[in-house]
Amino acid sequence: MNIALVLAAGSGTRMNANQPKQFIVVNGKPLFIYSVEKFQNNQNVDAIVIATNKENITKVEELVKGYNKVKSVIAGGKTRQQSVYNGIQEIAKLITSEKDLILIHDSARPLVSDAIIDENIALGKRYGAVDTVVQASDTIINSKNKETINETLNRSELYQAQTPQTFEYGIIRKAHKRALLDNIPNVTDDCKLVMNFGVEVHFAKGDKFNFKVTTPEDLELFKALLK
Repeated sequence: MNIALVLAAGSGTRMNANQPKQFIVVNGKPLFIYSVEKFQNNQNVDAIVIATNKENITKVEELVKGYNKVKSVIAGGKTRQQSVYNGIQEIAKLITSEKDLILIHDSARPLVSDAIIDENIALGKRYGAVDTVVQASDTIINSKNKETINETLNRSELYQAQTPQTFEYGIIRKAHKRALLDNIPNVTDDCKLVMNFGVEVHFAKGDKFNFKVTTPEDLELFKALLK
């Protein structure tokens, strides 16, 4: 099975809105629904689990009633890592094999394409661990004091991570359990947890349109692209 875990439990503080950004309505639909629809309509995705804020579970369940691939809506955690772990525990009820794939996706990336999803699945089956990336196009600098440059990094070696990040169920489950045992509570990138477990992560090709809606400017860009 190929199961999408859609993360919609953030607070969206940088959006400066009066509600979590995943519930901001754009053209009649909450932002997170755009991501859910991408996986619902992809022929290679078998099931969807959504992690959201505990107080919004009923609200999300109502909003996704028409999407038959959505098997459950669960409570996320205080951190992204906790939300993913909760999702892994829920997905244990659905899997048929440790080789089944989990595609972990930020609901705030509403323009993820079928091409990205399909490549994640194909490479996930081949390698077991995949990160969606785009090569950095701007020069990246390092600054320790946030005022002056310490180092200009080699752009040809730098990539920006996106989602989905796709793993065999057995790999991501073991990586998260290992993190708990090692008292690693708040890693924001699942690939790092998997790499800590000694697993090599391969690249799937992302694209510029698969950006994360984080700020009001991002939201306006998303609205413009929809037009």
